[in-house]
Amino acid sequence: MESSSTTAAGGGGRREATRQKLYEAAVTLIAEQGFSATTVDEIAERAGVAKGTVYYNFASKSVLFEELLRHGVGLLTASLREAAEGTARDGGSKVDALDAMIRAGLVFIDRYPAFTQLYVAELWRTNRAWQSTLMVVRQQAVAVVEGVLRDAVAEGELSDEIDIPLTAAALVGMVLVAALDWQAFQPERSLDDVHAALSRLLQGRVSGRG
Repeated sequence: MESSSTTAAGGGGRREATRQKLYEAAVTLIAEQGFSATTVDEIAERAGVAKGTVYYNFASKSVLFEELLRHGVGLLTASLREAAEGTARDGGSKVDALDAMIRAGLVFIDRYPAFTQLYVAELWRTNRAWQSTLMVVRQQAVAVVEGVLRDAVAEGELSDEIDIPLTAAALVGMVLVAALDWQAFQPERSLDDVHAALSRLLQGRVSGRG
C-alpha cells in the first residue's frame, strides 16, 4: 500500500511539473504572437513534450489557456493573501497590509510579466470561452483586498465612507497598470522605487495620512 501511494504521489508530481511546463510555454508563445496564431504543436515543442502530452493534460488549446489563467491568478491571489497574513502576524496595521499587498503584486508581476500582459488584455475581451472563469478568479484576487479594506474600516483605520468593492478594484488595477508601464517604459527603475511611489499614493490618498 505504501509503495503504491508513493508511486501515485510521484505520478501526480510529474504531471503537475508537466502542466507547469505547458503553462510556461503557452504563456510565452501567446504573449509573443497571440492566442489564435499559437498552435498546440508550438506549445508542445516549446515545452519539450510530445503533442499528445498536451491533449493528455488538457482537452484543447482553449482549455489549456483557461487553466493557465486560473493557475496564474490563483498564484497572485495566494501571494496577496500571504502578504496580508504576514503583516497581521507582525502586528502591522491594515494599511500596512495593503502596502505589503502592493509589493507582493509588484513582485508577482516582475516574475510573470508575460502572464500579466495576457491577463490584463483578456480582462477587456468579451468573446472568449473562458470569460466567466476569468471573472471568477479576478474576483477572488480582488476579494482578498476587499477583506483587508473591510477590516480597516471596522477597526477605524479607514473612513466608513469608502466604496470597498471599487477601492479594492482600483488598488489591484493601479498595481497592474503601473507595473506594466514600469516594465514597458521605465525599466531602469527598481522594484523598490516603484513600490515606494505606489506606497506614497496609498498612504496619502486612501488612508488620508502622510
